[in-house]
Amino acid sequence: MKICITSSGPNLDSFIDPRFGRCLYFIFVDDKNPDKFEAIQNTGVSAMRGAGITAAQIVVDKKAEIVISGNFGPNAFEVLSASGVKILRAKTGIKAREALEAFKQGQLSEMTQPFGGELGHGRGGGGMGRGGGFRAGRGRGRGRERQ
Repeated sequence: MKICITSSGPNLDSFIDPRFGRCLYFIFVDDKNPDKFEAIQNTGVSAMRGAGITAAQIVVDKKAEIVISGNFGPNAFEVLSASGVKILRAKTGIKAREALEAFKQGQLSEMTQPFGGELGHGRGGGGMGRGGGFRAGRGRGRGRERQ
């Protein structure tokens, strides 16, 4: 089975990158032969818009059946789900090799909706929805007072 792991570097000893759409690398590995892997740079990392869609298309084009990362935005999640890619969430701060081992041991949870946590995407994010964000005229951000 072909698995994609988002990574901050080009090998299995690199830490997973918690950002799917803006991860630095994708590591593609067969779960039965983890010593053979392919690392490619994410061409969508510096995109002004659509980084998640670009990243998801790379994963789909490489025919990965499973993708492991920390967070998935709604657009990437939609593309991956529609393409039949199983989306798994790994905790941050672990190496790609550890994420692969956690997958083999059934320790990763499948995601059924996008999640962005501290990155401000999806549910539970720090976006500008109810109760958060900047609101003009409410005490902050008014600029300098006239003298």
